[in-house]
Amino acid sequence: MAHRRSWLITLVAALAAAILSATPAAADPTSAPAAPYCGITWGSQSKFGDSTPGFATLTGVRAGRHDCFDRLVFDVRSAGVRGYGVGYVNEFEDIAGNPVTVRGGAGLWIALEASIYNDAGDMVFHPSNPAEVVDLTGYRTFRQLHDLGGRVLHNSFALGVRARLPFRVLELDDGATKRLIIDVAHAW
Repeated sequence: MAHRRSWLITLVAALAAAILSATPAAADPTSAPAAPYCGITWGSQSKFGDSTPGFATLTGVRAGRHDCFDRLVFDVRSAGVRGYGVGYVNEFEDIAGNPVTVRGGAGLWIALEASIYNDAGDMVFHPSNPAEVVDLTGYRTFRQLHDLGGRVLHNSFALGVRARLPFRVLELDDGATKRLIIDVAHAW
């Protein structure tokens, strides 16, 4: 019996030593955390811009590729971007209530307080193919931009992306045209 107890104590001591020696280096408080991808710290929570008075006209949408992210740019004239909302959603509907699917592993819903009509009532934004507003062939993150339609002062879009990745929203103004910019990172 004493031999069995001695053997059990030796086994417990060996297991404790193995566990202690297998402690990962990350538990060391002096080790530094991994740097974020390209220094990006944007996150993936919804983002909103305050609504401002005035009439705004959506005049165009374009996309660009960058080393660390893909970029979508909405050009707006007159009062500029009056307000916006951008966030990940699980399902999309067009203005008529029909379900819309987009390519990719996740989808960003983009809502703009901007009209497709100018103040004279002329339609100035009318993509030839609402399901493919911009050609996104070859983009690392973007897969598809679908125009969901809108009302007089409001338009929305479904942006299919590779995965639910960090994004940011910027507003730029060059005096003549204001831009709503959406950057989606290539990785976390």
